[in-house]
Amino acid sequence: MKKFVLTGLLLSGIVFSGMAQSKGASDPKAKTVLDGVSNKFKTLKTVVANFVLKVEGANNSVNDSKKGTVYLKGAKYKVTLPGQEIISDNKTSWTYAKDVNEVTINNVDQSSGAMTPAKLFTNFYDKDFLYRLEGESNEKGKVLQNIEMTPTDKAKNIFKIIVSVDKKSQSIAKMKVFEKNGNHYTYEITSFTPNANVTDATFTFDAKKYPGVEVVDLR
Repeated sequence: MKKFVLTGLLLSGIVFSGMAQSKGASDPKAKTVLDGVSNKFKTLKTVVANFVLKVEGANNSVNDSKKGTVYLKGAKYKVTLPGQEIISDNKTSWTYAKDVNEVTINNVDQSSGAMTPAKLFTNFYDKDFLYRLEGESNEKGKVLQNIEMTPTDKAKNIFKIIVSVDKKSQSIAKMKVFEKNGNHYTYEITSFTPNANVTDATFTFDAKKYPGVEVVDLR
């Protein structure tokens, strides 16, 4: 799969932005579940999570899956997928594409309202979404609480997200993103390691480790 598809998916499914517009009433039961995820995450110093990204295109035009890993420490993050890396130290961001050995550098816009991977686990949902608890399901020995989230900004390409929370561990187990063009993207967390030994060096791009890398500095 082309790298821009994966990058676009990641940035639309996890790192999408937008200011809330008109708001209706969200389900207080769903808020209790989401608050539990947020409050637990705030107590962790670091997180390392492995995930499987499944892509389903409209009319079966695409059907693929990739394994990846996300590293989190405060507002810093690193996401690795086959052939690419997305890194941020909350001041600078680097997007590396292996097939062309190229890294693109940008400043992080603190005023943009962008939703970073770290914010996914906090209370972003109160600003940009309406949500309701759909009920519980049993998958792979886990009881999942499924919450349907809809953006308050109806101009967004994403029209619905289903977030599945592991009831016992109070962590996100799965997230399915629905786009208006018919594409579906599913992120399934396969392992979640809290307070892992992750150094600050993880969240910067060291060009010395990528011989011959072409640097596109957009700062």
